[in-house]
Amino acid sequence: MKEIQKLYPSMDGNALQREELLSYVQTVLTKIDELKDPNKLTLGEMPDYTEDYYNRVIQKANVPKSGVAMEEVIQELLKLVEGHRYVNRNYVANAAPLPNIASIIGNLVMVLVNGNNLWDVEGPAAATAEVEVTSMLSKLIGYDENLSSGYTTWGGQGAVFNSLRLAIARYAPESNQTGVPKNLYCFCSELSHYSLYKSVEATGIGVENMIRVKVNQDHSMDLEDLRDKMEQVIAKGGVPLYVLATMGTTDTFGIDDIEAMKVIAEELECKHGISPIYIHADSAMGGMYTFFNDYDFKSNPLQFEDKVQEVLKSYQKKFKQIKLADSMVFDFHKLGQTPYITSLFLIKNRENLKYVDLDETETPYVGNRGYGSYHTGYTLECSRMGSAMTIYASLLAFGMEGYQELLANYIRVNLAFREKLTKEVSNVAMTNEVSPITTFRFYPEENKWNDEWRGLLTVEEIMEINQFNDEFAEVIGAKRDTVFYGNTTKQRLVKAANSNKRVSVYAHKFFAISPYSTIDEVDRYVGFLKEHVEFFLKTKTISFV
Repeated sequence: MKEIQKLYPSMDGNALQREELLSYVQTVLTKIDELKDPNKLTLGEMPDYTEDYYNRVIQKANVPKSGVAMEEVIQELLKLVEGHRYVNRNYVANAAPLPNIASIIGNLVMVLVNGNNLWDVEGPAAATAEVEVTSMLSKLIGYDENLSSGYTTWGGQGAVFNSLRLAIARYAPESNQTGVPKNLYCFCSELSHYSLYKSVEATGIGVENMIRVKVNQDHSMDLEDLRDKMEQVIAKGGVPLYVLATMGTTDTFGIDDIEAMKVIAEELECKHGISPIYIHADSAMGGMYTFFNDYDFKSNPLQFEDKVQEVLKSYQKKFKQIKLADSMVFDFHKLGQTPYITSLFLIKNRENLKYVDLDETETPYVGNRGYGSYHTGYTLECSRMGSAMTIYASLLAFGMEGYQELLANYIRVNLAFREKLTKEVSNVAMTNEVSPITTFRFYPEENKWNDEWRGLLTVEEIMEINQFNDEFAEVIGAKRDTVFYGNTTKQRLVKAANSNKRVSVYAHKFFAISPYSTIDEVDRYVGFLKEHVEFFLKTKTISFV
């Protein structure tokens, strides 16, 4: 066992084993740093991903009969890193984070103590961090920290699923025993994340009982359409159970009006004598902008530019209302720049947890002893990682102002990008409002976006422009090691002049997620697009001729 014991951190804190562990960490950091190139997106050279790549991986994989030396283990791990994308200034595709140092340290501490966050007896560090972070963020958004509750879960999707579970159990407490009623309906924006789709599947409500609501030009939910569709459900004897308010759509950062949504829900509840409608704020993408809820734009202590302030002011007005939601989520591993997975599901009224909590007789081995007072039997997970420690470390290191600076920079860079791209490329249209994300669409000739969203183009014309953008996405995608742009095949739905069915619009995405994406880089971002779109147009012309 002596040799086996060497594979573990020390029991007594001796310097020899500590130095050995530190030497391994030093080697990993050094070797990864050696693979970095600020002019490339990937660490080292990208593997040749042939069609049989993963089949070859499958064939050669075997557990070694005897363990290999740690040096060899590290070498094998570093082989996996070769070609991995690295979120430096070249990555502007999606909400993938470059974890900040404090969060990496928080993650490391979490791993070293390795507590199960199910119960404070097993994970006291994580439990304390979870309670503290829940209180911090409750105060930030306007929940009463003495009434609220929260716990880390598996991303924004975990929060949607857990909130729907709470909504079902609150409406029908017996459903845990007898099953989910068949007449429950959920409502979401037609641009909302697919989390609700998966959640209605998994809970047994069924996809047919998920009602998609149209969106406005600013990509927020059309509230009159929401009201009409709720009335239709009620008229047929259905129960409007749950509304997903999207606080920052994935592709366009559209923000729903929670305040107006709450008014509609309460009016329908009063008019029809129905149970309270559960509203969950899917703030996985936009929740970090609640850090501006109390920012004083008059004194402007961080000296934000007028155009940046204008955007942030509009966000403040919208995100101040998030406190009206029954629950919401902070996805720190998106705009908060922490490692996967660091999401906090925040619940306005902790009393709702009683509907989904397990009886202590169901958990005879934890939580029902005379010691320990934090037992999260209401979570779907039994074993839970203590990622609140990661969030806690990041909050301490950045503080309010640090996060405000970071979040404002996302806006600053997008403003500069939009202005520069519009100036340099005549056949491009900005297809969303200013946010941390810019969606844009190219045209074979002149910009036709205004005609498209007004429904003046035919299906064939829209699809031709879609194909143009799809083909261009392949062109710049092949050069993603230089600058990696995102894209989407459903930026929004638009009417067509010759059809009653609305058509999906394809667009490209510029997502300034890295702290190294600054306005100094904007010329390079735009220059890359300009060069490639001019080349693409020439090849299309030659092909046509």
